[in-house]
Formats: sequence, structure tokens, C-alpha cells
Amino acid sequence: MSVAPSAVDLCRALVQCPSVTPQDGGSLSVLEAALKQAGFATHRVIFSEPGTPDIDNLYARIGSGAPFLVFAGHTDVVPVGEAAKWRFDPFAAEVAEGAVWGRGVADMKGAVAAFAAAACAFVAQHGTQKGSIGFLITGDEEGPAVNGTAKLLRWAYDRGQRFDHCILGEPTNPQALGDMIKIGRRGSLNGTLVAHGRQGHVGYPARANNPIPHLLRLLNGLIAAPLDQGTAHFEPSNLEIVSVDVGNPAWNVIPAEARARFNIRFNDSWTPETLQAELRAKLEAAGQGADYTLSFEPCNALAFLTEPDSFTDVVAGVVERKTGRKPVLSTSGGTSDARFIRAYCPVVEFGLVGATMHMVDERAAVADIEALTEIYAAILEAYFGY
Repeated sequence: MSVAPSAVDLCRALVQCPSVTPQDGGSLSVLEAALKQAGFATHRVIFSEPGTPDIDNLYARIGSGAPFLVFAGHTDVVPVGEAAKWRFDPFAAEVAEGAVWGRGVADMKGAVAAFAAAACAFVAQHGTQKGSIGFLITGDEEGPAVNGTAKLLRWAYDRGQRFDHCILGEPTNPQALGDMIKIGRRGSLNGTLVAHGRQGHVGYPARANNPIPHLLRLLNGLIAAPLDQGTAHFEPSNLEIVSVDVGNPAWNVIPAEARARFNIRFNDSWTPETLQAELRAKLEAAGQGADYTLSFEPCNALAFLTEPDSFTDVVAGVVERKTGRKPVLSTSGGTSDARFIRAYCPVVEFGLVGATMHMVDERAAVADIEALTEIYAAILEAYFGY
């Protein structure tokens, strides 16, 4: 009988793989080896699409019956920024002051290691007589998210894989382990607004048409009134202007156009189509004859909710019992691959504390990684009736 890996050791081995999107850096091989040793059947699948990098993904399963609980996550990480500003080499996975330090520890190699260690230990103790356990691991969550989880899910579905529930190991906790479980996510829509004018000399403004005042008026029309008041499980939708650009190096030239970019995190009051229509109506009311164009990026991030049910109760109950904290069921934060998983089965998210994710000196407490492993193990026992 194989010995289950230590979550902390496995986490450190994963962090030592420089898997900045789209590079794998050997991380999937580290995880695959641990799962194979525990008896999981594994598959490495590379997906491609023009204009995007090829991405390596890992699918694993043990057992053949239902229910089928799958763990999902990613091993790719964001760039380190200025490595010289880190206390330790960002890919050394140093252990200091009771924490593992390195890029991707919190988001989310610590959770990947924790649920892999928990699943391996569970299989060694209980086998798979009562169902199946699987893994959906991508290297494209921090990147375009085109050749990762969305395609891996379709690949598995086309081969007859049917998931009953999923736990995604994103760092959901704001301050302490047990703070929060994500049961949904807001949608995300990106837009570009361009106000058109006529270039001319600043000393002869009547011969020109300055687009900047038009743009300011249009932007004010977008943000003057809230989009909504929120819903039962979601905060109000939020529009943030992220850039205003003219690109004019001269002091004595009125520019020909001015542009702004914005992002909206929207709740389940909206679809991308109804939201776009609302924004166009707001601009029409604020435009006062302004010449402008509005365009949107393709949207693959829709608002969704996993309605609380017995599965949610199992996860929340274990978290509360193990941490002493009653977790908030939340839909806050950014997007995640749960937006793809929800089309195949109910999904909740629970992982480590995210306070340092994407930051210099990203880290996670050793005690938290070990406690998260115990939580995942207890969820497996409760889910399969042990």
C-alpha cells in the first residue's frame, strides 16, 4: 500500500516548479507522480487554439462508480514581478516563520497539494467502494483561460465522465482559514468607449472638436447611477473605469479622439447582452450629440450561483467543525474556473487564505496547509459516508 504524500512537501515541490503561465515548469508531472502512486489513472491533455499558447492539463480519476467528487485547480502562477524584492527566491519554497514562501503557494499550489494529499490518504484507508474521486488541473487559469479547464471539462464529458460535485481550491479566505466559502461568482465584462472629435490647434478651438469633454460626459453617464441594488446572494454590480487615454504628446494640439476602458463585475441580474444594452441606453441619454463608439471584449465569465444544498452543508459543516469558524457563503471577488465547472456539476470553492496572493512574498502558513488537508479529508469522509 502506497504512503500518502505530505501536503507541505508536495506543496514545496510544486512551488519549486516555475510554472508562470503558460509554462508548466514540471508541476503537473510532480502532481501526476503522486496521484499515480496512490492508484489514480491519469491523463495529460494538451489543448491548442490559434492566437493562444498551448496548455498542458491533467485529468485523474480513481474508482468507477457514483457519486463522483472531483477536485479542481490550477498549477500555473502569475509572474513574480521584481524577484530582488522578495525575501526569498520566489521558486525556492523556503520554510520560515511557520510559512512556506513562494509564488503560487496561496494561489493555489498549497490547496492542490492539500487535496491531493487528502485524497491519496483517503484512498489508502478506504478504497473506492463507495464512489469515485477525480482531479481537473489546468495550467491556464491565470492566463487566457482558453485551453484549460473549459476544454478539459468537455474532453472528460465526451469520454463519458459525469461529475456529481466539485470543490475548487481557490484561496477563498480573506483573513483566516474558515472565513469564507464561495458559492458563486460575479460575471466580468470589459468594454472600450471611444469619443471622436476633430484635431486642431488649441488657439483656434472653433476649427476643432475636442473629444475629451465628450468622453468625460459619457463616462459620467455610465457611473452616475448604480446599475442595480444587488440580489439575495450578490453585491451590487460595479463598473470601474480602468484607463483614460488620449496619447497626445503636444500642448498645442486638440486631439482627434479619446478613449477609456472599463470593467464591470456584474451580478445575476444581468447577462452580458442585457448589460450591454443598458450601457448603450445610458450613453444615449448622456451623449448630447457626441460622436462615440462602444465595443466589448468577448465574455466567458457569467454570473452564477450554486444554490446552497446538502453538499454545501457538508462542506460548510466540516469547515466550521475543523476551524471553529462559521464560513460566510459568498459570491465576492474576481472570476475563477468555477464559471466553467458549474455547467457540469454543482461547485463550491474553498482553499487557503488569500491575503498575499499575487503579491511579493506570497506565502501560506504551514499550519494552514496541514489544516486544509484535514478539512478536505473530512469532507471526503462525510461525502462518502464514513
